[in-house]
Amino acid sequence: MENDSLDMRTAIVGALVAIIATVIFSKFFLPKTVEKPVLIKDEFQEYPLISKTVLTHNTASYRFGLPKDTDVLGLPIGQHISIRGVVNGKEIVRSYTPTSLDADAVGHFELLIKSYELGNVSKMIGNLNIGDSIKVRGPKGFYTYSPSMNKDIGMIAGGTGIAPMYQIMKSIHADPSDKTKVSLVYGNQTEDDILLKKELDAFVESNPDQFKIRYLLDKPARDTWEGGVGYVTADVMKEFLPAPADGVQLLVCGPPGMVSAVKRNAVALGFEKAKPISKMGDQVFVF
Repeated sequence: MENDSLDMRTAIVGALVAIIATVIFSKFFLPKTVEKPVLIKDEFQEYPLISKTVLTHNTASYRFGLPKDTDVLGLPIGQHISIRGVVNGKEIVRSYTPTSLDADAVGHFELLIKSYELGNVSKMIGNLNIGDSIKVRGPKGFYTYSPSMNKDIGMIAGGTGIAPMYQIMKSIHADPSDKTKVSLVYGNQTEDDILLKKELDAFVESNPDQFKIRYLLDKPARDTWEGGVGYVTADVMKEFLPAPADGVQLLVCGPPGMVSAVKRNAVALGFEKAKPISKMGDQVFVF
């Protein structure tokens, strides 16, 4: 019996040594898997819906699978994709910014979408079942973020306009060498409409000197609401966002009415007037 027990222990130790050796060999000696970007700028490709997480009554996070589990979307930070759909026999294309990064979404990508009752592509995506596909092409856009390209970034977002802001903030947060300071003013109708709040608050909690957020609500439902109330006024921008200066850029994304008001307020505060179509080096960039 004693010899049998010794033989068993010897076999177990031998197996563990073999496993450890395999792990070390795989990590340090086998060739690394190359992550392949799949986007094609002028060609629509199909990607299946693999999961859906409902966030509010009309908003969800959708995860779409890429052809291989080693693929990445290949989307520069700050750019977006085009999604094509056919609604009532008419082809419609809309732009969306994924909330995922190539660095943290190998084999898939994620979209944050609010589905409107009278919407077109957003409603189409809201009606997708697991396994259904969307048609996507890209990258698209005039903004490409690179680490420390600005000293300070002021962000103003409304509703799902948080998507490109979140993507950029996520990239900055993940890079310890990027010291860019970010101040975000994020407006919504109700507290339940605030998207990605847990993730946004985590940025602030981990580095409050680098990330600052001011939430605004049209209709707060409780007296204990600690954020702001009302619209993004010039006073709000002056109090919570960096003043115009070299190394400061203002990024804007949200409903048309909000964007128009913010552009006027920005000029009143001394920012350069936003161009009809924003370019990379503009002091005020509208997504």
